[in-house]
Amino acid sequence: MKSEELSKLSTYFQKTFGNDALAVRARPRKTDSAEVYVGEEFLGVLYRDDEDGDLSYSFSMAILDVDLD
Repeated sequence: MKSEELSKLSTYFQKTFGNDALAVRARPRKTDSAEVYVGEEFLGVLYRDDEDGDLSYSFSMAILDVDLD
């Protein structure tokens, strides 16, 4: 993903979740996805889907049972 797209997605996440520490960052050697962080803590992967000319994004986040305590 290009830096302009990453910036727009970061702004979207920050506004949607009310947290300025959220950031969408490029993944090494990947152009179809990015990583989502709160500060320096990794949250999940954001996938870009440009199928049939309809651009959308899918966010995937794993939650470990030890994080629920």
